[in-house]
Amino acid sequence: MSATGRASFAVLLLQDLAVVPMLLLVSILGADNGPSIATGVMIALAQAALAVALIVIIGRLLLRPFFRLVAATETPELFVAATLFVIVGTGVAAAVAGLSMALGAFVAGLILAESEFRKSIEVTIDPFKALLLGMFFFTVGMGVDVREIAREPLSVLAAVVGLIGLKALILVGLARLFGLTWPSSVEIGLLLGPGGEFAFVGIGSATLAGLISANVASFVLTVTSLTMVLIPLLAHLARRLSGRLEAKRPIPPELTAVPAGSGEGRAIVIGHGRVGQIVCSMLERHNYPFISTDRDPAAVSEWRRKGREVYYGDAAKPAFLKSCGLLEAPAVIVTIHDQDAIDEIVRVARSLRPDILIVSRARDATHARHLYAIGVTDAVPETIEASLQLSEAALVGLGVPTGPVIASIHEKRDEFRHDLQEAAGLAGQAATHAIRAKTLRGS
Repeated sequence: MSATGRASFAVLLLQDLAVVPMLLLVSILGADNGPSIATGVMIALAQAALAVALIVIIGRLLLRPFFRLVAATETPELFVAATLFVIVGTGVAAAVAGLSMALGAFVAGLILAESEFRKSIEVTIDPFKALLLGMFFFTVGMGVDVREIAREPLSVLAAVVGLIGLKALILVGLARLFGLTWPSSVEIGLLLGPGGEFAFVGIGSATLAGLISANVASFVLTVTSLTMVLIPLLAHLARRLSGRLEAKRPIPPELTAVPAGSGEGRAIVIGHGRVGQIVCSMLERHNYPFISTDRDPAAVSEWRRKGREVYYGDAAKPAFLKSCGLLEAPAVIVTIHDQDAIDEIVRVARSLRPDILIVSRARDATHARHLYAIGVTDAVPETIEASLQLSEAALVGLGVPTGPVIASIHEKRDEFRHDLQEAAGLAGQAATHAIRAKTLRGS
C-alpha cells in the first residue's frame, strides 16, 4: 500500500470511530437540557455514559450464553434471527435511554465482534450486507431533494466547491505536518475532500432530534451527495496533479547513485526489506563485501544516508544487474517476497551467468521446487525454515543437549533440500518429455 493509501485509510478509519461521539452528542443536544445548557449537557452526558455502560455490561453477560443456546440448535435461520434481534433490540434500548438507535446498533456490533461467534456472524450476515448497504444509499437518495439544485444552483455550487476546497486544504496541511510529500498530500486532500456517507446518518439524527430544520437538512444532503458523485473525477484529477508534482520534484541524489567499479568479489543482495537487512548485517559481520538493491526509494535513501551501499533499481532488468556487477559477482541473494518477481530475477540472473551461485527466498515447498527447476542453487522455504527453528527452540527448551539438536536440524534441512531438488529435477524431466512428445505429434 502506498503512502497515500495508508494515510487515506487511517483518516477514514478515524472518521468511522468518530461516529460514536457524534451520535452521542446529537442525542445529548436533542434532549431536554433544562434551563442551563451546560448543566443539562453534563447530566445528559452522564446519563448517556451510564446507558452505554449498561448496554455493554448486559451484552457481555447475556450475549455469549444466548448465542450458545442458538448455536446448539444448529439452525442457520435461527442464528440470523438472533443476530438481527440483538442489533435491533440494542438499538431500541438505546432509543429508550434517550440515545440514537444507530448508536445502539453500533455498540451491539462492537460487542458481537468481540465474541467467539464473530466469524459465524460475519458469514451469516454476509449475504445481507450488500443488500442493506444498497437499501441505505437508496433510502438516502430518496431523501435528497433534487429541486434544491434548481432552486438555488449558485448556492449549491458554492457549497460543493467550498466543502471540497476547505476539507482539501485542511487535509493537505495535516498531511504535510505529518511528513508526507506534496504529491501524496494533494492526492489525499482531493480524495477525501468530498463528504462521507456518515453525514447522512448524522444529519438524519439531527433532523429527527429537532436540531436542524428540514430545509437545511435537505440542502446539506444535496451538497453532500453531489460531492460524493464527484469522487471518481476528483480521484482522476488527484492522480494527474500528483504525477505532475512528482515529475517536477528533484530526484534525491541517493536514487541516482550507480555502483562504482566491477562486482568482482561482491555478493548482490536483491531486496533490502526486513529479510534483506538481516542478510546484509550478517555479511557485514563476516566482513564479506556486498551491494544491495531495492525498489523502495525511501528505504534506499535512508540506508544510503546510514552508509550502507544500497542502490535503487529493478533487479529484473538485465542492464541493471550488469551495472551491479553481475558478470563478476560470486553470488546473488534474493530476499524479496513477490514470487513472480523472484522467478523473473532468477531467470535473468541465470541466463546472464550460468555458473553463478543463486540463493533465493521461497514462500513454501512448492515454490522452492519451482525455483530449483528454473535454476537456483539453493532455495530457503519460509514455512520449512520456520518449522525447523521452532523445533530447535522447543527441543533446547525441553532440555535436549544443544549440539545434537543443531546437528539433527542441519540433517533435516539437508533432507528437505535433497527432496526438493530431486522433485524439481523429476518435474523438469517430465516437462521436457512432454514438450518432446508434443513436438513429435505435431510433426
